[in-house]
Amino acid sequence: MELQITWFVLWGVLWAVYFMLDGFVLGTGFMSGFLAKTDTERRVLINTVGPVWDGNEVWLVTAGGVTFAAFPTTYALMFSNLYTALLLLLFALIVRGVAFEFRGKMDSLAWKAGWDKAITISSFLPALLFGVAFGNIFKGIPMRNDFATVTFGYDGSLLTLLNPYGLLTGVLFVMLFAVHGSLYAAIKTTGDLAKRAEEMANRLWLPLLIVAVAFLGYTYPATQLYDNYLKAPVLLIIPVIAVLSLLLVKVFTVKTQLHKAFIFSCLTIVFVCFTGIAGLFPNLIPSSIDPASNLTIFNSSSSPYTLKVMAIVAFIFVPIVIAYKIWVYRIFRARVTNEDVLGDSEAY
Repeated sequence: MELQITWFVLWGVLWAVYFMLDGFVLGTGFMSGFLAKTDTERRVLINTVGPVWDGNEVWLVTAGGVTFAAFPTTYALMFSNLYTALLLLLFALIVRGVAFEFRGKMDSLAWKAGWDKAITISSFLPALLFGVAFGNIFKGIPMRNDFATVTFGYDGSLLTLLNPYGLLTGVLFVMLFAVHGSLYAAIKTTGDLAKRAEEMANRLWLPLLIVAVAFLGYTYPATQLYDNYLKAPVLLIIPVIAVLSLLLVKVFTVKTQLHKAFIFSCLTIVFVCFTGIAGLFPNLIPSSIDPASNLTIFNSSSSPYTLKVMAIVAFIFVPIVIAYKIWVYRIFRARVTNEDVLGDSEAY
């Protein structure tokens, strides 16, 4: 039981770290159409995320791998029930990577414009789809699971996932990543581009706050996430930190202390994720039809031996991955200027 809880916590941490890291890449991607005024500025924005975007995907692969290895039943039913949405998400992530690499391969305005649109769309869709997917997980998916006879069923479709709460969560993710990406662009660029990014983060903060308040309010009637908080009020520290972090994003943006604003944007995303994960426990995917059909960390986990071996592997390799990411961000910590992309043939 302790190993199952440990892997549930690690599962939540992996998703939170992924959204924190890839959130600013996705945000920079779909905000680039609003921030960049010239081809050079678009190249600057792409090069702010160019050295790190693919490394951030490691956390997504790891989160998926942990779901597969630690909670195989959940993995199987999640990819069955949410197949169409996850396939769209996969295609969008593939197109984004291809667009980054192919955009500069031809000196053609039409070619670059087409890939610019691809970057915008393929960055926006994952942000929205991740939010819709997790919103439906928080709400509960219409599924019937009989673990005794090993029979499973899904009473829904892609349109079922596009319910008001799922869409609201999708909008929340989009707004979080838009502010996150704008702040990242502001601290990684110079001149007018950095100024526009800072102003964009400032303007988007209030709409984000409104969406966040609506999400917290709608969560009570739409889900059972608050049950754990009512049973253990100490858990309220998690959403409180999320709210305080969001408020401090505005405070430090107004003060033009953008690195601090970005740090608190990171904390906002992490603790928004933790808020949902803490509310889910011990469920991984609840059923909106019958609580007996809930997929939990207990009825969908691997054997204790498997979880133990995985824990040993994680203990060895996760610190290595963290050290590598710290090294990469330190190496590429400098701002990207127009001269950097115009004078470097290796730039995107």
